[in-house]
Amino acid sequence: MIVTIHQPEHLPWLGFLDKVAKADLFVVLDTVQYRKDYFQNRNKIRTAKDFVWITIPVNKFSFQTKICDITIFQSKKMLTKYLRQIENNYQHAKYYYKYFDNLQDIITTGYKNLADLNYTLITFLLNCYHIKTKVVKASEINVLSGIGKKTQLNLDICKLTGAKSYLSGISGKDYLNVQEFLDSGIDVVYQKFYHPVYNQLHEPFLPCMSSIDLLFNYGENASEILLGKNVKRLDYLIE
Repeated sequence: MIVTIHQPEHLPWLGFLDKVAKADLFVVLDTVQYRKDYFQNRNKIRTAKDFVWITIPVNKFSFQTKICDITIFQSKKMLTKYLRQIENNYQHAKYYYKYFDNLQDIITTGYKNLADLNYTLITFLLNCYHIKTKVVKASEINVLSGIGKKTQLNLDICKLTGAKSYLSGISGKDYLNVQEFLDSGIDVVYQKFYHPVYNQLHEPFLPCMSSIDLLFNYGENASEILLGKNVKRLDYLIE
């Protein structure tokens, strides 16, 4: 069984979905330290000129607060702005109206916890992209936080879930102690993601947008563009 592990990003980009699709089990790593001004409460969407960040506001938190303990700042005004940014930039996309209502329903449900919101959005997107990988939360399988101990934490999760292979992002080469995995009978493989190139509403093409960009533009065909073999792609790796 191939296991991959990643923090619960907000409306994640295509590389995130590709990584999940290549695994049998995806562990949502919600037990590690929240990273401010990263992708856990925001992501990028395409605009006519470039891109903008869409952001879910969070309440103040102390240093080393776990992702699963981050709460959302309840502001109707800010959520309205968030949804309006999506509407203003994608309402002319071919498949916008097929998916936006469901997305809006999730965003406005009233989640108090950021990780819970992100988990729901991730499973929604996996379903839209026809990715059937099993998903579990680290917080639900008794995994310790392991802050600052990436190799040990990932190895513990792999052992706990019965992994035969661990699928890491390419940056794992910089910090993983592969021998510790091998000594435990677990292979380590690295994701190689070459970003697909597709027609966006505006030119030139900008990679690394939220995966709703491809979804709103291509609908049911988005999965084939993400995972298909005969697809034009950038000629360099991105993580």
